[in-house]
Amino acid sequence: MKSGFAIIIGRSNVGKSTLLNTLVGSKLAIVTNKAQTTRSVIHGALTDERGQVVFMDTPGVLQGSHAELTGRMIEKVKEALHGIDVILYVVDPTRGLGAEERYTLSLIRGASIPKFLVINKIDLDKKPYLEDYRALSPDFTQTFEISAADGSHIKPLINATFDALPEGEPTYDGLQNTNQTRAQWLAEIIREKALHETRAEVPYSMHVIVDNIEEKQPGPKNPHMFVIKARILVSADRYKKMLIGTGGRIIKEIGSVARKELEGILDTRVFLEIEVETNPRWMEML
Repeated sequence: MKSGFAIIIGRSNVGKSTLLNTLVGSKLAIVTNKAQTTRSVIHGALTDERGQVVFMDTPGVLQGSHAELTGRMIEKVKEALHGIDVILYVVDPTRGLGAEERYTLSLIRGASIPKFLVINKIDLDKKPYLEDYRALSPDFTQTFEISAADGSHIKPLINATFDALPEGEPTYDGLQNTNQTRAQWLAEIIREKALHETRAEVPYSMHVIVDNIEEKQPGPKNPHMFVIKARILVSADRYKKMLIGTGGRIIKEIGSVARKELEGILDTRVFLEIEVETNPRWMEML
């Protein structure tokens, strides 16, 4: 049996979280078009007759803005690079190589384990920097050109990852395939919807905590239901006002779209209660 860890690394918005979800076949990481959506290292275990590979989604490397948050995210990436077996370095051929890309490359340059160059978004019509990234191939064990969004050419990447793993016992067993708790996963779904509904600096000044999850069993008059209570923490009162919106319009929309997605995933009724609080020290909770 093969068993090991494969880290997914790259700068922000190259499609790492989409790739994780596609590799494991379920939504474990949230996806938005905003930079630094991923804030923690998320495990997704793929198990088959060959063994188990634990793919690790990491925060995107972003330099030059939101200094404190960026510093914390880069430290998480560096910590995640310890004790792994394979590196999946994901790049976006619609964006040119620059300072962020070169810094991210420097993080893995000295690694002696198998390193795969994963050129994502190959399904797009315009890929002006494709040849620039292909030119990096000699520095990697193998190169794969894929589309995480539609799942194109994913199987060869999975096969090569399994081939590169050492023998060992699975890290996750039974129905568990991630290091996230249910509360953490629910909080991330809510944060994803909040990211879609907000603009400017709000996404970088926001954190979500799920305080309570109650599963109500069906009765003569009541359906099966999850009752979820959550808080969105922001760093300043001005962000709180922006997040709530005029007449509570924005927070109501966040709650509505989050509830609909959760009902679809959980296949049951969901009652979702969201409050917004100001807490300038929320970043200490990451």
